[in-house]
Amino acid sequence: MTTAEPLTFPLAPAGPFDPPRELREQPIARVRYADGKLGWVVTRRPAVRAVLADPRFSARQELRSTPFNSSPDVPPARPGMFIGMDPPAHTRYRRLLTGQFTVHRMRRLTEHIEEIARQHLDRMEATGPEADLVAAYAAPIPALVICELLGVPLALRDDFMRDATTMSSQDATPQERQEAVVGVSGRLAELVHRKRTEPADDLLSGLLASDLTDEEATGMAFMLLGGGLDTTANMLALGTFALLRNPGQIRAVTDPGTVDNAVEELLRYLSVVPGTVRVALEDVELEGVRVTAGESVLVSLPAANRDPEQFPDPDVLDVARPAGGHVAFGHGVHQCIGQQLARVEMRVGFPALFRRFPDLRLAVPPEQVPLRTDMVIYGVHALPVTWG
Repeated sequence: MTTAEPLTFPLAPAGPFDPPRELREQPIARVRYADGKLGWVVTRRPAVRAVLADPRFSARQELRSTPFNSSPDVPPARPGMFIGMDPPAHTRYRRLLTGQFTVHRMRRLTEHIEEIARQHLDRMEATGPEADLVAAYAAPIPALVICELLGVPLALRDDFMRDATTMSSQDATPQERQEAVVGVSGRLAELVHRKRTEPADDLLSGLLASDLTDEEATGMAFMLLGGGLDTTANMLALGTFALLRNPGQIRAVTDPGTVDNAVEELLRYLSVVPGTVRVALEDVELEGVRVTAGESVLVSLPAANRDPEQFPDPDVLDVARPAGGHVAFGHGVHQCIGQQLARVEMRVGFPALFRRFPDLRLAVPPEQVPLRTDMVIYGVHALPVTWG
């Protein structure tokens, strides 16, 4: 059974950490997408995993609608941006990128993350005892890490962050989003040209040692930059907010023996990425309804991670819950390629913060924390905190 009236997005969250109620009421529902077309949303974990693993559902961006903003006549994904492609093109690009996430590079990045966290905590302590955790800590960590990974000069970081924010804003006009895309693409193209002639020990230089063209390398760098800035920053900020609202859970993130499990539970509980869209290439039976060829299907990752059949008491943050089973990073061949880096940033970032400031607390009433309900990636715009 589905609702008579199609859902339209954005939907209001049920609470600061909870998915919209409409996405919890039925396993599949009709959606009116931003371009006016009708499609579906699936919310239960088995159906979400099934869609993401089924080759009858395509990730090609030129075929699918989106619930978040209407952009008519979306072209095929640019060379290298394989998140909007299907195999075999997707397979080639992903294999090249996977080969760059080496043990050596991840170890070096971990040390870099630890140093970034320490520097920003030192700055907070020196200028405190109050700060906006987003600006002072959560946003700079992934920004500096992705710059290090790609070999982006630090002087360009602010420009990249500004345009990345515009690209993900639901309030930005199509023209503003397009201008942001052009700005980021141009700077990355210049960087690729520089790395081609002056390679260094970074991921982008490593990619250019393959048969990739400059255009393909620019597209892959663009995809990594967009995925690496916003998601982890909001997990660090929203995760801190959730822990401050559940102080009995904080000890687990400062204990080396339990921090990994705690991070997995925060990923399940918060799920800042609202989902992804696939389009049916043929008629498919799904959750008792027929999805017809050409219809788009939004898979709701936050709703799937609150599936009561998979997670008992799913609306409770329980860092002692056995880790695993969530779909915060997606599933199937398109599962987030940077997930291990995101995990490292959280496994370093949360313990460092709460060890430095064990009495950290909100500086405003919780209802005054500004939520990112106007953005595709969920989180908080600011998190005023105090200590001491």
